[in-house]
Amino acid sequence: MLWLGSRHNINRLIVHEVPGLSSTVGVVCSARDLGIVIYSRLSMADHVASVCRSAHYHLRQIRPTLQSLSCDAAKTLVQAFISGRLDYCNSVLYSVTDNLLQRLQSVQNTAARLITRTGCHEHISPVLQELHWLPVRRRVNFKLAILLSRYTAAHRRISQMRAGRRLRPVAISARLAPSHASYRGPELIWATGRLMFDVAGPRLWNKLPASL
Repeated sequence: MLWLGSRHNINRLIVHEVPGLSSTVGVVCSARDLGIVIYSRLSMADHVASVCRSAHYHLRQIRPTLQSLSCDAAKTLVQAFISGRLDYCNSVLYSVTDNLLQRLQSVQNTAARLITRTGCHEHISPVLQELHWLPVRRRVNFKLAILLSRYTAAHRRISQMRAGRRLRPVAISARLAPSHASYRGPELIWATGRLMFDVAGPRLWNKLPASL
């Protein structure tokens, strides 16, 4: 069993076991669900640590084989084992701390240097551009924008805004009109409320360039 809440609320709990019909269920600090490590204090630190640990392991396994592979084959191999892990359910990483995102970015940087045989003292931005790889933060934002686009295409509406505005249904390649680009979501008391899909999705969508 996993309790979810803020650090203050979790520390106030004194229940460590829950009796069942024929056994007792213990309370854990984190649990894995569909590949996502959920921490009781609603932090993604454990999940990021798990992704980084798995990615670094595969990078160590891939490194000896790159000498016998072409650049395209190496890129495909790294994308399958590394980029796939960085992109899997990465929308849950929206608005996590810069420290956690930097740990994931270091994994991507290592993979990019490994493919292109770039030195550790050379700037990584041109390397990522050469590989056509978005940085981790932009990959997270891109995934959230895609999810919102599919949401509006499927349901043709989202939650009503407090200011009386509604995010208009759009196709995947469409963009909100400039007059609707200013989104004012509900005034939320809790910081975690700003991470809700109905709030974070439209806010991110309205920041997209009008040319898209």
